[in-house]
This record gives sequence, C-alpha cells and structure tokens, in this order.
Amino acid sequence: MTATVAADARLTPRSRQLAGTVTLLRLALRRDRVMIPVWVAVILMMVLSMPGSLGSVYGTAAERADIARSIATNTSMRALYGPVFSDSLGGLVAWRIGVYAGVLAAVMSVLVVVRHTRDEEESGRQELVSSAMVGRRAPLTAALLAALVANAAVGLLIAGGLASQGGGGALALGLATAGTGMVFATMAAIVAQFTESARLAKGLTSALLGLAFVLRAAGDSGRADGSSALTWLSPLGWLENTRAFADERWWVLLLFVAGAGAQGVAAYALAGRRDLGMSFLPSRPGPAHGRLGTAGALAWRLQRGTVLGWSLGFLVAGIAFGGMTQGAADLVGGNAKTLDIIERMGGRSGIADAFLATMAGMLGMVAALYVVSSVLRLSGEETSQRAEPVLAGAVGRLRWAGGHLVVAFGGAALIMTLGGLGLGIGYGKDFGPVLGACLSRLPAIWVIGGLAVLLFGVFPRAAVAAWAVAGAALLLGWIGPALELPQPVMNLSPYSHLPKLPGGETTWPPLLILTAVAVALVAAGLAGLRRRDLSS
Repeated sequence: MTATVAADARLTPRSRQLAGTVTLLRLALRRDRVMIPVWVAVILMMVLSMPGSLGSVYGTAAERADIARSIATNTSMRALYGPVFSDSLGGLVAWRIGVYAGVLAAVMSVLVVVRHTRDEEESGRQELVSSAMVGRRAPLTAALLAALVANAAVGLLIAGGLASQGGGGALALGLATAGTGMVFATMAAIVAQFTESARLAKGLTSALLGLAFVLRAAGDSGRADGSSALTWLSPLGWLENTRAFADERWWVLLLFVAGAGAQGVAAYALAGRRDLGMSFLPSRPGPAHGRLGTAGALAWRLQRGTVLGWSLGFLVAGIAFGGMTQGAADLVGGNAKTLDIIERMGGRSGIADAFLATMAGMLGMVAALYVVSSVLRLSGEETSQRAEPVLAGAVGRLRWAGGHLVVAFGGAALIMTLGGLGLGIGYGKDFGPVLGACLSRLPAIWVIGGLAVLLFGVFPRAAVAAWAVAGAALLLGWIGPALELPQPVMNLSPYSHLPKLPGGETTWPPLLILTAVAVALVAAGLAGLRRRDLSS
C-alpha cells in the first residue's frame, strides 16, 4: 500500500489523467479481437477485389480512357462514386472504391470509440473501473488508440495489397482511408460527451457521416475535378482529393491530421468538464405517469428513432438511385463486359431495368443490416438488465420478443416500400414494377432476420454473428458478379434465389419458400428463448 501511494504521489497531474491507459487499451483490443479483424477483412476484401474486377471489364488503356471521359460528363456517377483523376487501373480502383472504403472505416471507428466510452458509462462498468487507479481521460485515450490500431491496420493492408498498382498511390489511398476513419473516431468522441445514450451517440455520428457523404456528392456532381467548396467541406472529399494513383497530393493528408487532432483536443476538454455517466445534453425526464401499456408500444418507443432514420435514408437513396438510371445507361454504352456484370446482378431485361433491379437488390442487402440491428436490440435489452424488470411483471417472453420482432420485420417492409417509392420518383415512371422489385427482396431480408432471432434465442452468446451473416450476403451480392464466383457459392446468399425484378418474370415458389424458412427460423429462435435462462 505504501509503495502504491508513493508511486501515485510521483505522478504529475497530467500523467494521473492518463493512468491505466495501457491496461484499458489491452482490454479494448481483447474485447474487439473479433470485431476489428472482421471489419478490417471486409474493407480489405472490397478494396483488393477491385483491380481484378475492373481489369476484366476495362482491360485496355483505350477502354479505361473512354470510361474516364464518360464519368467526367456524367453527374450522377460522379455523385455516386466521385470524379476520376487518372485512367490507369489504380486510378479507377481509387475512384470506384475509395469513398466507400472511407465510409466503412468511419463506421468501424465510430463503433469502436462509442463502445469503449459512452457504452461503458451507460452500462455502469466505467464507474467500477474508475474506482481503481484509472485516470479521468484514460478511457477516452484507450478508445481512440484502439480506433487508431484498427485504422492503421486498414491503411497498411490497403497500401500493401495495392502496391502492384503503384506504391505511391497505394500508400496515399491507405493513409487517406485510415485518416478518414480517425476523423470520425474523434468526431464520435465529441458526440459521446453530449449524449447519455450509446445508441444516440452512434446515430448522431452516423448522421454526420451521411451529411459528409451528401456534401461530397453535391460538390462532385457540380464539378468534375473535385474542386467544389462543398467537396472540401467533407472528410470524404479530402479522401478523393488525395488523388491516389494520379499525381498524389500528399499535403491533403495534413487535413486529416489537423481535423483529427483538433477534434481530439475538443473531446479531451469536454471529457474533463463533466461528471462520469452524465452528458452536456442530459436526457429529458419522462412523464409522471407512464403511457406505454403493451410490450409492442415499448418496443416501438425504443426503436422508433432508428426506424424513422432508416426510412428517411432509404427514401432519399431511392430517389438518388432512380435519378441515376438514365446516366448509368449512357455510361455503360457499348461496353459488353460492364453490361454483362450489371445483367448478372439485375437480370437480362435491358440496361435500365437491369440497373433498377441492381439498385433494388442493393437496397435489399443493406436493409438486412437494419433487420439484424433491430432484432439484436433484444440482446441489448437482455444483457443490460432492462428486460428483466419488464419480464418480472405480467409480460411473457414471447410478448416481449414479439413486440421487437414486429418492429424489426415490419420496419424492413416499411423501409423497402419507401426505397421503392424513391426509386420510382427518381426514375419518373414504372412505379408499380419498381416498388414490386423492392418488396420482392423482403423474403431474403426476413431470412437473415430469422437467423438473427435463432442465434439470439438458442445461442445468445453468438448472437453478434448475425452481423457476419448480413455482411457476407452484402459482399456476395456486391462483388460476387464482378468476380464471377461459382453459382454454388452465390447460392449461399438468400438474395440469389430471388427473381430479377423489374423486367424479369415473377416466380412465386422461391419467395414463398424463403418466407417459410424465415418463419421457421423465428419459431425456432422463440422456442429457444422460452427454454433458456436470461443472461446475467
């Protein structure tokens, strides 16, 4: 005891603030020993699959120069992917995947930082940890260092994986991707100081990421050289303006350093000015008398913000994708290989219908992320001990779970309906077929949701694996056609069994079979939930 007190007395005030950082970092990396490698692997697979797929489509210098000229005059494609700064294969890779690699790195960073800051405080674990020799700013420092480790791995692996396309360009793209992740990591650290809920912190930071994407898209649609002021207001715009594989602008990397550094300083200042567990924007007190009479009403109250956010996002995305349909047809032109990939993804019924089917399919695969998130809210309620007081009353387990599942599966139907309406509005015609194309994706979405229910009910400790299922389906649907994966591999995804709509023939047996599979998975999961003990 005397030695401990003497050692503590030798610490400076600043070092006391960071005491225990190394131990907390080791704990964070141990807890994320699965999540971080999975995220890094997904980002790396997406990036490293691009040279082969783009090389098979645009195999000659003339074809690459032609696509670069087409994108320069195609506002919709620039809004979606950004401008092309070089017609080399590396330049096309940076154009096609650079912004989206940055988006995924940002999402990964937000999840890591919020998990080890606000989530720890909300659960009460941070108060227990802080009762030991842990400095006031050590948890925030450990969370940011964990995000730095994850982003450094992404950056280095991208640089090494694309080195064959040009060492300088590969390094620039890797550093810019990692820099984007760190900018949003420090942004999440600031947002976590203002909210009392980890879910709200993730939602607000994700909204800021969406705003950054919209600013970049608006700027790129107006200027083909990435010089728009709106583009420069977005960290995603900084990423593309690094100009990997096209006379790299190394000085742009200083913007990432400055942005992450300034936000990090602000986060540290805010963290030192509030009490543990509190926030600068405290939650409003609820009504004196509760008005929630059913388990379904409680589930809706807990998830309504998420449902509304996804609904708005799908409507806007649908309008944007629908407006790009004609531009995509012009861009493909006479490139038979590009047309073949789009038709494999969307069906052989003309480029416009094939593109709409592809976009409907993408919305459907992204909707799987929503349904998994909504189903796993059950797991969050259980592990946080909030479910036990509810179930201690007159509410049974099936009624409690059923309320959340109605929101999950019904919410998936709602967002796909709005996505279909958006596609129809953007395209300007064929509302019925386009809406039907989006709704036809629901059985596959429900199958993935059913798997999440099964894992939660029967294998609660492995419930997080539902994210891997949704991610695998997304990867297969996105890069599988470009890589020409064997059909047995593609058939592992429930989406591969759906009819290619609009334009294709509506075949009901696959839709009915997938729906029956989803019902069976949900029933098995609920049966498991009834028989097992609640997690403590």
